[in-house]
Amino acid sequence: MSSINFDLRKIKAFVFDVDGVLSSDVIPLHPNGDPMRTVNIKDGYAMQLAVKKGYQVAIITGGYTDSVELRFSRLGVEHIYMRSAVKMKDFLHFLEKTGLSPEEVMYAGDDIPDYEVMKMVGLPVAPADAAPEIKEIAVYVSPRRGGEGVARDIIEQTMKAQNAWMGEEAFGW
Repeated sequence: MSSINFDLRKIKAFVFDVDGVLSSDVIPLHPNGDPMRTVNIKDGYAMQLAVKKGYQVAIITGGYTDSVELRFSRLGVEHIYMRSAVKMKDFLHFLEKTGLSPEEVMYAGDDIPDYEVMKMVGLPVAPADAAPEIKEIAVYVSPRRGGEGVARDIIEQTMKAQNAWMGEEAFGW
């Protein structure tokens, strides 16, 4: 049984911001100035499983480091938008590339740069520690904080609602 008040059977794609959603919003800096993010292993497992099961998975982030691109591409994520100054532009490109409608997309964001996209998608999601403006427009506020399993929470509930969570693909990376 899902705790998300939305018909999860409509969702065909998962789109995530990185900082504050897939990683904590507190990020240590390397001596060279690059942010050093942590990631949640269970988020990664759920993301790669969603890809294997045929869902579209995307990252749209204002940040850029090689490690972020490498991490998510290794999970099978094909749609990675980095240095996204205006996320709506990249989101519209994602829709055009995949042929999806906004109503078929879940987008998880935590701060003001995510606002416009979240207003457009079928299922806007916020982590527990998102900005108040983002929580206000979210259909679902995950009980998880950014970097602590937000993606796993959403993907697992959606795939369970679609009877796609368990199966042969679930037992390996």
